[in-house]
Amino acid sequence: MQPKIILLKEGTDTSQGKPQLVSNINACQSIVDAVRTTLGPRGMDKLIVDSKGKATISNDGATIMKLLDIVHPAAKTLVDIAKSQDAEVGDGTTSVVLLAGEFLKQLKPFVEEGVHPRIIIKAVRKALNLCVAQINELAFKIEKHDSEKHRALLEKCAATALNSKLIHQQKEFFAKMVVDTVTTLDTLLPLNMIGIKKVTGGALEESLLIEGVAFKKTFAYAGFEMQPKSYDNVKIALLNIELELKAERDNAEVRVDNVAEYQKVVDAEWQILYDKLAKIHQSGAQVVLSKLPIGDVATQYFADRDMFCAGRVPDEDLKRTQKACGGAVMTTVQDISDKVLGKCEHFEERQIGSERFNLFQGCPNAKTCTIILRGGAEQFLEETERSLHDAIMIVRRTIRNDSVVAGGGAIEMELSKMLRNYSRTIAGKEQLLIGAMAKALEIIPRQLCDNAGFDATNILNKLRQKHAQGCQWYGVDIMKEHIADNFEAFVWEPSVIKINALTAACEATCMILSVDETIKSPQSGGGDAPQPPMGRGMGRPF
Repeated sequence: MQPKIILLKEGTDTSQGKPQLVSNINACQSIVDAVRTTLGPRGMDKLIVDSKGKATISNDGATIMKLLDIVHPAAKTLVDIAKSQDAEVGDGTTSVVLLAGEFLKQLKPFVEEGVHPRIIIKAVRKALNLCVAQINELAFKIEKHDSEKHRALLEKCAATALNSKLIHQQKEFFAKMVVDTVTTLDTLLPLNMIGIKKVTGGALEESLLIEGVAFKKTFAYAGFEMQPKSYDNVKIALLNIELELKAERDNAEVRVDNVAEYQKVVDAEWQILYDKLAKIHQSGAQVVLSKLPIGDVATQYFADRDMFCAGRVPDEDLKRTQKACGGAVMTTVQDISDKVLGKCEHFEERQIGSERFNLFQGCPNAKTCTIILRGGAEQFLEETERSLHDAIMIVRRTIRNDSVVAGGGAIEMELSKMLRNYSRTIAGKEQLLIGAMAKALEIIPRQLCDNAGFDATNILNKLRQKHAQGCQWYGVDIMKEHIADNFEAFVWEPSVIKINALTAACEATCMILSVDETIKSPQSGGGDAPQPPMGRGMGRPF
């Protein structure tokens, strides 16, 4: 009778070995099923309702993955790769989850038959290296010196990214806008210098791009209507100061024995405010922006002196204005001088839909721009913003990495053919494993067909034939329910998307395959934990 050796805390849940691996793969499968139908131009959208009852309608893989509250530890890796793809490239988030899920699905039979995970991982890594080398070889390099051609190419890439989104009807219009947006930025292409503001009402085509900073008119007090609404060559004071009379503090005590003394206290407060306002006026600023409120006395004071003011400006807008127009955000009025004022060529307040916007154009320092989106419903505008974010990221990437490949499943079919041919030249288990990876790559064109309601087997057979004949850019043509040369059809994507997606998917596959045991500790303070003694609650007798 051997005594049982207890190593782990009581209640610890452990599962290991082959069943553990298979259950991890199954968990990833169910996540893939959640986003599978969102791929491509005919993809469906998901409506996700969170615990607070807020509904989000989205087609963006990363957004859906973030909103799914996933508990399974192995399946969380798929959420991570979707997030990393979103942060690194911006588009291809659904593809990366699909690929990882399909790799696992095709390798599952080998796991069940007892092939050691390390051998599978080695084959996956080998397949990845072959794919990346092949993409780099096939990718089409862009000539940057011909600006007309370069711009047309960027528009093609933006349009491809917008193809699968809700706004694909207006993709020509938005592709131009996105390229204009990114090309106005400086060489580092900082994302935080692009502002996206949403105004409900109006048509999508009424969306406009403003070269400069724009933000909604903030809360304004009496007197703001008398302020001028437009200036040229303006100086801007950026403040973090409250310009209003404070209400007396409840817990402060000021003892005065006659009315004259009290009047002095009140006068002193007014005097402090007037001194501040006079200093701002003397500095020569015509537009005063403050992060904190600007009260009605100050608003009236500025209006009398032909100055414009806006209080409670959101932090990010104030920072963008500072970067674009120069100057510094001041926390005191004592040393406001010409050096700390921002400058821009033109300022105006304009009515856009039901909102008023303050526009700063012709900013000397940093290049910045703001997209103002118009549209019907709130949800629709949010999804449009997410779509534009993807397109903007794609254009940024294309400018930095100057090579593109054909989308629409073309590059995946070519890689699949290459891996299948390679697998036949090697012996051993790797032959089968690399063959399985080749089959897994076909998930992208297959899913594009499924989502559009086409006969996937039929179209994939046609594609395999074309790729075997050497037509390397043939992919699915959604419009004609057929196959087409997607390079000619301008369905282009930066090759960096594909490389990043494959790398992330293979990494996730290797990580999930290398886990053979899960140990879950019981939650501390479970049901059996002793409760603290009852304290004396409010109103309870001693």
